[in-house]
Amino acid sequence: MSRPGQTLAVKCFAAFSILVAAMTNILNVRLALRVQVIFLVAKVFSLTFIVIGGLVKVLQGSTVIEENFDVENAFQGTQFSLNTLGKALLQGLWSYGGWSNLNYVTEELNRPEVNLPRAVLIAISLVTTLYLLVNVSYLTVMTPKELMSSSAVAVTWGNKVLGSWGWVMSVAAALSAFGSLNGTFFSGGRVCFVAAREGHMPDILSMAHVHRLTPSPALIFTTIISLVVLIPGDFQSIVNYFSFTAWFFYAIVLSGLIYLKIKKPDLPRPYKVPIVIPILVLAAAIFLVLAPIIDNPQIEYLYVALFILSGVIVYIPFIHYKLCPGMLDKLTVFLQLFLEVAPADKNL
Repeated sequence: MSRPGQTLAVKCFAAFSILVAAMTNILNVRLALRVQVIFLVAKVFSLTFIVIGGLVKVLQGSTVIEENFDVENAFQGTQFSLNTLGKALLQGLWSYGGWSNLNYVTEELNRPEVNLPRAVLIAISLVTTLYLLVNVSYLTVMTPKELMSSSAVAVTWGNKVLGSWGWVMSVAAALSAFGSLNGTFFSGGRVCFVAAREGHMPDILSMAHVHRLTPSPALIFTTIISLVVLIPGDFQSIVNYFSFTAWFFYAIVLSGLIYLKIKKPDLPRPYKVPIVIPILVLAAAIFLVLAPIIDNPQIEYLYVALFILSGVIVYIPFIHYKLCPGMLDKLTVFLQLFLEVAPADKNL
């Protein structure tokens, strides 16, 4: 199959996976949660298997890992610049970005003021430890050059370590990717749902299915956006521009947090952290946003910035001044009847 044909096939399969994840979350919340648990267990089992495989290679006296961790070879061929460092951090931090999804489902947590910080600390600690051990395992059989050139590192590791059974890691990688996709739909749909409930998006997105009790309009909207983003972009570009946008908004949120902690110290705060922590994270967010632009400006970052700023054009008339065209009300009623949805009083 030609390279364009391969790209088209990959995108078609990605679109199919998006639709399956969307339908899973639209049909039943419990089904989506069960799917998430199953794929999470499969992912952790796969990562643990990789760690054990790396440990076996170390005990067998792997020479590759000795060469990789030699001081003279460790950074051989490394290119250092603000642009490469910023992109490396954006892509690396994207792997740990699941922590932010917990914030989207706080209304569904019991005692969130206790369980949310606990979940974040435990999850990040476990994931960081597991991912570090997995990367060490990769380096027991792969050189940094092989690791960087591989489009699926776990699959390459499996081919080297498992031989004819290397396809098992291909299946594991696919299961891991779908689990992440399902979790993103579960949390991302609720972002649109809550934003609409607060009046920042069309009312139809704040409604839930009258029988299934799922935020189906918000999930359908998320699906459409996902499919549109999938058409022009490749994986690396999507990660870079998504991470750039995410850290841009993190910087805005952290700026507001620091302002409120200084100007309004008496506000009730269920989640409390020392002010030095948001200051440090804000500094990191500013660096991650500016580094790729300053060192190697690309027109795509301008498109992303213009897209973000275009929200002001929508916000001022429709949110601030609460303008509502009559056609929008008719469309809302039509979609409400067609999708069998009704306004919801709380998160789902």
